[in-house]
Amino acid sequence: MIRLASDVGGTFTDLLGYDEATGRICASKSLTTPDDQSRGVMDTIRLAAAAGDLDPQRVGFFVHGGTTVINAITERKGVKTALVTTRGFRDVLEIGRGNRPDLYNLRFHSPVPYVERALRFEVSERIDADGRVHRPLDAADVAAAAAAIRAAGAAAVAILFLNAYANPAHEAECAQLLAEALPGLTICCSHAVSALWREYERANTVVLNTYVKPIITHYFARLEARLADGGIGCQPYAMLSNGGVSTFPQAAETPLNLVESGPSGGIAGAARIGELLDEPNVLAFDVGGTTAKCSVIVGGRPRVFSDYRMEWSRTSPGYPVQVPVVDIVEIGAGGGSIARVDGFGALTVGPESAGSRPGPVCYGLGGTEPTVTDARLLTGVIDPETFAGGQIRLDVAAARAAMAALGARLGLDADHTAQAIVDLAEASMINALKLVTIQRGYDPRDFTLLVTGGAGPLFAASLGRELRARRVVIPAHAGVFSAWGMLAARPRADLRKTWFRPLDRAHMADLEAEVAALRKAAGACFGHDTGAGPACSLALQLRYRGQEHSVTTAISDGLPRNGASGEDALDEAAIAARFHAAHRKAYSFALPDTAIEITGLHLVAELDSPVISCPVLDTGGLTLDGARRGTRLVFRAAGAGWTPCPVFERDLLPADEPVEGPALIEEPTTTTLVLAGQIAHRNDRGLLIIRQKETA
Repeated sequence: MIRLASDVGGTFTDLLGYDEATGRICASKSLTTPDDQSRGVMDTIRLAAAAGDLDPQRVGFFVHGGTTVINAITERKGVKTALVTTRGFRDVLEIGRGNRPDLYNLRFHSPVPYVERALRFEVSERIDADGRVHRPLDAADVAAAAAAIRAAGAAAVAILFLNAYANPAHEAECAQLLAEALPGLTICCSHAVSALWREYERANTVVLNTYVKPIITHYFARLEARLADGGIGCQPYAMLSNGGVSTFPQAAETPLNLVESGPSGGIAGAARIGELLDEPNVLAFDVGGTTAKCSVIVGGRPRVFSDYRMEWSRTSPGYPVQVPVVDIVEIGAGGGSIARVDGFGALTVGPESAGSRPGPVCYGLGGTEPTVTDARLLTGVIDPETFAGGQIRLDVAAARAAMAALGARLGLDADHTAQAIVDLAEASMINALKLVTIQRGYDPRDFTLLVTGGAGPLFAASLGRELRARRVVIPAHAGVFSAWGMLAARPRADLRKTWFRPLDRAHMADLEAEVAALRKAAGACFGHDTGAGPACSLALQLRYRGQEHSVTTAISDGLPRNGASGEDALDEAAIAARFHAAHRKAYSFALPDTAIEITGLHLVAELDSPVISCPVLDTGGLTLDGARRGTRLVFRAAGAGWTPCPVFERDLLPADEPVEGPALIEEPTTTTLVLAGQIAHRNDRGLLIIRQKETA
């Protein structure tokens, strides 16, 4: 059986196949088709099949990740959406929170709601915080709202009632009434997307989920039909933002869980590479054509945040949504990032990208402004003849002309302008890597830096040296690594619930019952034929009495139990001890004599399933001389100028033979630059490892 993964990025669409019987891997890459991303997916499948690397009839598992959801939201290309809410709360989306990302920033602006005020309708109903019905739902109000929604031509309706997380009965009743009055419209209730408190965040969550639900439903249907026409008839899966996978129908119900679908695949893959290296602490960094993304893996597990802020910046709080997302910092510094001179005469790089169309100048598709890819081409790191496996022949003359025109405004020649673009992009990447490490209490010297993406290895050695990471690792198929990582992910469900109780012995039995109910719900997420069932881990949201916000406290894979009394009850003392430690780590102090409150539960369920591996390579007979592919001049600043660098073919490198920098190591989807003073080698699992000479 072949396991197949597809990742749609802003510039390229990547495909990776893994044959479970032979361990053989195939990969292909094509330009993304923004008008219909499924066309780009099928292009990569056809390329792999035409090359004789893939038999679609043997595909038994298919997983897909991409940018459909995030693009629809950021480009505001979702459907016209209405909101039905509790009377008196139609303006919650507009009022938002008083928090400011940057307290004294005079350019601050509030985010514009995705549902305009004229499409926000109020109905009479009320449930209190304990879930008791205070006022029944007024069916006449719902009917009036339905008539107004029909007249306005909305294509979808979000329902948000106050305290629906405690009792969803009114939301369910309203959904039924609207479905009868508005057949064919997409209807989404907040409790079906988030069972958490805080009405503003829940409002954003259900509105954005509703806004993109018809888009992703139609996209999945179109993609599944095209896959079937191409001979792939297995159940397709979607990569989730929490690092797991789910079926297309499950993902289409809550498409907001796909908001970081593609990047989370890379993080899942980074965790898998960490296992193979016996390295629990990995700093993952992926540089694609449009953006660069980084994340930390500590103790073998990616950090997953329970709340995610879309379009957050120093001038806007963005749109907070209550979906679990792998902790990712993203910057607009990719291969397609455009270089310009700003109004003050200074060179800038990104965040605007040339994308796949028109793309960098060297693509010859109509791009006129130089990009990071053009800069790396002109500095000699990229080979114009073998770029993207030879599928795209690069126009060096056009790139040089555009670079010279930009340099003329800076008083630099084309070579030094190109190097300046590289230096600026690299500085942005360093800042992002420090944000997820140093600013969060981690020392990058304690991490292995794993660099992926088509453009990542071009910068990997320099970034590792600047951060003084333990080592730099470039996995095989680095240019399509997010797709590789999707095959390392397992089916996963995150079940979260707001639940208020004191942390004491009297309420431990209630806690046991809630956890048992979540476990049962987790099993239902994966169907009945799940063997031994999913592995579960629990975290509690805890706070000291009198506090507003909670601290997530991991109770790990095994729940601490009180065995002294012989009762099968959770041990509140052990939970308290873990909370004190978590609070001290977050805020540098703990209050052991203060009462503790539970505000929520978070159960993670993961189903054991086959994942991709890196088999031990047979490199017998391979030599460095046999891997040598000539010499290329590479431009380096700081007086180094043009330096001759030996070029090696990665797949022909013998295991554990050192390659001294400066050197270039090429593969079909990317090129790795090894700097002077560094040593690189390929280990027996095909991982390219770079160290400074003094630590090698």
